[in-house]
Amino acid sequence: MASVKNKKIDIKCCGHMHHGCGGAIYGLGFIGAAVYYITTAPGFWMGVWGVIKALVWPALLVFHLFKILLM
Repeated sequence: MASVKNKKIDIKCCGHMHHGCGGAIYGLGFIGAAVYYITTAPGFWMGVWGVIKALVWPALLVFHLFKILLM
């Protein structure tokens, strides 16, 4: 029998490696942002706009962070 002690096995699915739980963190952030924006919205369409903003909150966060850091 051959020994496979020192061989590294990479598991791929559809050509992508799976690392960590970044999707779970983004999902929790989306839920939290959506709840915040919906509860503070004065009307229905502002609540809809809040859900859209909740989808892109990481991009908005990085944009404003760079704006502060680069001034």
